Amino acid sequence: MTAATESLNARGAAAESGPGAGEQVAPEVSFDRHPDSYRHWRLRVDGPVAWLAMDVDEDGGLVPGYELKLNSYDLGVDIEFYDATQRLRFEHPGVRSVVVTSGKDNVFCAGANIRMLAGSPHQWKVNFCKFTNETRNGLEDATENSGQTYLAAVNGACAGGGYEIALACEHIILIDDNSSTVALPEVPLLGVLPGTGGLTRVVDKRRVRKDRADIFATRSDGIKGKTAVEWKLVDELAPRTEFEETVRARAMELGANSHRPTDAQGIELTPLERDVTDDAITYRYVSATFDRAAGTVNITVRGPEDAAPSTMEQIHEQGAANWLLAMTRELDDLILRLRTNEVELGSWLIRTEGDAQRVLEHEKSVLDNVESDWLCNEIVLYYKRTLKRLDVTSRSLFALIEPGSCFAGLLLELALACDQQYILDGPPIDDEDSEERASITLSDASFGSFPMGNGLSRLESRFYREDDHLAWLAREKGRPISPGEAHELGLVTDAPDDIDWEDEVRILVEARAALSPDALTGMEANHRFVGPETIETKIFGRLTAWQNWIFTRPNAAGPDGALRRYGTGKKAVFDRKRV
Repeated sequence: MTAATESLNARGAAAESGPGAGEQVAPEVSFDRHPDSYRHWRLRVDGPVAWLAMDVDEDGGLVPGYELKLNSYDLGVDIEFYDATQRLRFEHPGVRSVVVTSGKDNVFCAGANIRMLAGSPHQWKVNFCKFTNETRNGLEDATENSGQTYLAAVNGACAGGGYEIALACEHIILIDDNSSTVALPEVPLLGVLPGTGGLTRVVDKRRVRKDRADIFATRSDGIKGKTAVEWKLVDELAPRTEFEETVRARAMELGANSHRPTDAQGIELTPLERDVTDDAITYRYVSATFDRAAGTVNITVRGPEDAAPSTMEQIHEQGAANWLLAMTRELDDLILRLRTNEVELGSWLIRTEGDAQRVLEHEKSVLDNVESDWLCNEIVLYYKRTLKRLDVTSRSLFALIEPGSCFAGLLLELALACDQQYILDGPPIDDEDSEERASITLSDASFGSFPMGNGLSRLESRFYREDDHLAWLAREKGRPISPGEAHELGLVTDAPDDIDWEDEVRILVEARAALSPDALTGMEANHRFVGPETIETKIFGRLTAWQNWIFTRPNAAGPDGALRRYGTGKKAVFDRKRV
């Protein structure tokens, strides 16, 4: 029996020490974390190299009922991981490579905790896998765009989600001790898939031959040593006596060509300030109110209050208070909280408030310095990742563009991310004598600064392969576009007048609430991502769709399914029909 199989068997035994087969009650989840209070990770910065050691507290599960043995993880472990990766990007600009390793002997990571998966409600499993995928994608984004290259130092058995952490890194070093293996044993042992990108990254990223990938994903014992290198499952081996030295040397090599500054001062990601009630969450620039009877969330993003910084020095002095960074952090936190804690609020109505011209000025202050300044680059990349989080959120998204809105440039991306967009063609509903009118404004940012997971801008996705129309839109940059023009240009779904506006919005919400949430999720995901497939679209579309379906099937989640019976000594009972 290999170390990977022993790890999974031990996890199964641990699973049986928890409660019965009933689903766990999910807690209200906060995504606030700080390295001073991590329970599961140790972060150390040593010059240009950061070390992230996974050392999971067995008794530190986010939900009661399971033990996190052998560095198995749950959402709480992943939230800390995400926090660490964010802080490395903003607080440690001098870090050029990041080593992800284990703080335990003979085990790197045994993957997602099986008892947690077996006992969680379906939506919890799905949100867990989605958040985990987004964090893995963030590692690859840091490697490709931030000059912080991730290296996996696999110093013990590495199975399932543990190997998927390694796969998200640019380089994998496996300890050569005649026992440590890498494995994706979900199919043979659990009746599910490697749901955080494993199957996709093996063949698309590491280019493992498909027959070998098939063997690998159906073997429960994993692959070790020279075979793992030959099959491209890892990049190199290092004996135990030389392991740390080899890892350090490789980390220095990987960071040698980084564009990160060597003498820059990072900015502190200060704690977010928010007011949370039963029916609202309010930050400085973002707020959300809940209409539980209608199943909706009204989200408002406010534009900047002050003039844009005129120099890079001012942006650095502002730090986490910079409008774009502060707004992005608040929006990111809100999306995560709503996805996890408010699963029955199925329609999000997104508005903006503020001065559109001031939004464009703040946009320019950051985008103009992306090539020359590490912090401006990080702010833009963070907003890109937050918009991507919105893209893959399984909620119906509607943009409501009203007088006083500031859907301009980078904030117009919020509207373009929505499934439908409505602009009020008339005065404000509460002031019919006002001359103020709604408008939207395209900018350079609308044409590729914040690509989706398919590699296209949201305009390219909206007008796929309509090059002439995109060229027309490019000529309209930089000026307010009226409701009638926005409708003619195809930038909004409709432009109701002030007489019909409230009825149109009410009918929209009521019609959506009458439809199957499951069918809507599938439909919206299909419509949002057109054109080319990438690793990201395969993970969130193809892989996640299959995994979600498999999670609900009796073969995996039923009383005699593999997830329930793993570790009990009883074999799973499978319905042999292929469907």
